[in-house]
Amino acid sequence: MPGPLDGYRIIDTTSMISGPLGAMLLGDQGADVIKIEVPGTGDLVRFLGAKRNGTSATFLTANRNKRSVALNLKEKKGLEILKKMVLEADVFLQNFRPGVADRMGIGEETLRTINPRLIYVSISGFGEQGPYSNKRVYDPIIQALSGLADIQRDRESNRPHMVRLIVPDNLTAMTSAQAITAALLARERTGKGQHVRLSMIDAMISFLWTEGMAGYTFRGEGVDGERVTLSQDLVFETTDGYISTGAVSDSEWKGLVRALEKPEWLNDPRFQTPSNRMANAEARLALMAKVIEENTSRYWLDRLEAESVPCAPVLRRREVFKHPQVLANGLIEESEHPVAGPIRQTRPAARFSETPTEFRRHAPGVGEHTREVLQELGLTALELEELKEKEIIG
Repeated sequence: MPGPLDGYRIIDTTSMISGPLGAMLLGDQGADVIKIEVPGTGDLVRFLGAKRNGTSATFLTANRNKRSVALNLKEKKGLEILKKMVLEADVFLQNFRPGVADRMGIGEETLRTINPRLIYVSISGFGEQGPYSNKRVYDPIIQALSGLADIQRDRESNRPHMVRLIVPDNLTAMTSAQAITAALLARERTGKGQHVRLSMIDAMISFLWTEGMAGYTFRGEGVDGERVTLSQDLVFETTDGYISTGAVSDSEWKGLVRALEKPEWLNDPRFQTPSNRMANAEARLALMAKVIEENTSRYWLDRLEAESVPCAPVLRRREVFKHPQVLANGLIEESEHPVAGPIRQTRPAARFSETPTEFRRHAPGVGEHTREVLQELGLTALELEELKEKEIIG
């Protein structure tokens, strides 16, 4: 049975992560995603990070369930072909800097005249207006400007730190996928296409506001915005590794006190209510750490589990996909890539009972499906050869 987005066609002209990953999520859910790439080189991510046989692991994950068409959009004929593809498309996705798509001849107004029902999606770093709108952007720049690096600052030195993941890129991708499906749903109800605009900085600050920026929700006096951060560093060293544990409710706190055999903590006024425990988190966590460092991870996990206190081992990355819970969820799927060889990836996180998702296609080579897609548009073999000779297609 096809996925929930079966029958929808998406033209993906994006590169790097924020655009391609969002399109991949839609491809996982059944959409026909056609990735437009520069002939010869393709998406820059093909060359970044861990590789085997010249194939990037990151590219494999962010571009599965897509077809690749190598098309030279600097040539008039290349643009004509793209516009012909747009005629039958539901979504057009681009992440050029503001104004570039218009100058290329593939801006929203131009494509809207071709296909009024089109969902046109523009992803940018900072938005389409303002002093940063035309700046080049990568994930760390958004971490810096959004406040994320400040949230991660070292508690002792007060030095800001980056998260060692491209969180803004990934978050923007997921936000775009949700926004696109919402726009498609609205079109089903109204019959109208629309322009969806999304910037990485907007996605990131909106994401942070619930917690990391919560102290700034209240205007005026009375709340220290810098101080109010719910998440603490709940990593504790044991004699043979690390665990994570924490207690929010009173019942969890009492269970933790029993597990650590520190009944005197129950009478400590700093820890008698959830708000007090949060306000005195630094002292509380230091006391916990001194106890936990005296025994093994297994010892503490068993004791904490017996008292119904949330806890888990801190796994190395190589241990994650072997963990019994991950195995029970069937999250990791193994397959054979035609170039990279045996690979493992996560299945789509959301599971649909009536329209299941599946791996239909491995991440494509540059222009792997050019002929296939253009033949679907009605181009003949002779026309394709002429386009190839003129370096309009790859």
